[in-house]
Amino acid sequence: MARANVGRGIELEYEVSGRGEPMVLIMGIGAQLIWWPQGFVDMLSERYRVVRFDNRDVGLSTKLEGQVTPPPGKMIARAMAGRPVGAPYSMLDMADDVAGLLDHLNVSSAHIVGVSMGGMVAQTFAITHPHRVRSLTSIMSHPGGRRYVPRKPKALKALLAPKPNTPEEAMERAVSFYNVVGSTGFEPDLEGIRARAAEAFERSVYPPGFLRHFAAICGAESRRRALRFMRRPTAVIHGTVDPLVPPLGGKDTYANLPDASLHLIEGMGHDLPPGVWSPIVDAIDGVTARAEPA
Repeated sequence: MARANVGRGIELEYEVSGRGEPMVLIMGIGAQLIWWPQGFVDMLSERYRVVRFDNRDVGLSTKLEGQVTPPPGKMIARAMAGRPVGAPYSMLDMADDVAGLLDHLNVSSAHIVGVSMGGMVAQTFAITHPHRVRSLTSIMSHPGGRRYVPRKPKALKALLAPKPNTPEEAMERAVSFYNVVGSTGFEPDLEGIRARAAEAFERSVYPPGFLRHFAAICGAESRRRALRFMRRPTAVIHGTVDPLVPPLGGKDTYANLPDASLHLIEGMGHDLPPGVWSPIVDAIDGVTARAEPA
């Protein structure tokens, strides 16, 4: 792994694998780069030069110590009322981190793939840095705004569960989380989930970063209008049984993109079990094939 200074006092831990056209993978809320399943990354690395990284405030990237947020319940209430949530930074800032990472790698443009919050960052990046996007893939995400403020009790409770104190606790809490939000139509990789959870615990446990990510999500304005001006080929991928970001989020994203394809995967939840890797990679290959040469 390596480290990139992306400006504004932020350094990102990143990893590069494979050869071919550059592709950036952006992970979700509070999740480190290792939460991209290695088998899935290996499939992409056969075709692309894959870059994955720890977002700011998680993993081995810069932690913004001292930046505080209100409690989650208060953030949700403020977002629902259309009031500022007190987010220390925004999706725009996180999208600029991606631009800084590309600068560090001397990459002018890349295929951009984001999952969950990472999909929100990817959409924002496509809006603010369109010339650096060859294609966009938004997975289990939404276009922002008050209607998508997290509030489904069971899924929200799983998302906001107390952070673990031991690797064993981390493993069991990860399994519990995916039991609530995971796919119903695909076999979970419990061994892989436990292994990634233990590795993530050993790399870094940093609850304040998770809360600041949550604040950035709650504080984000709708991207619908801006997405309508996005002229890059896009794949929107969503599971039909996702309880954390319901399928409406994917359908709404798709409806506001002029050059998008929608891929609804039956039985997929808010996770990446092995059974969905091939259809997701096929959808990504389909959209990268439509991108203009660099």
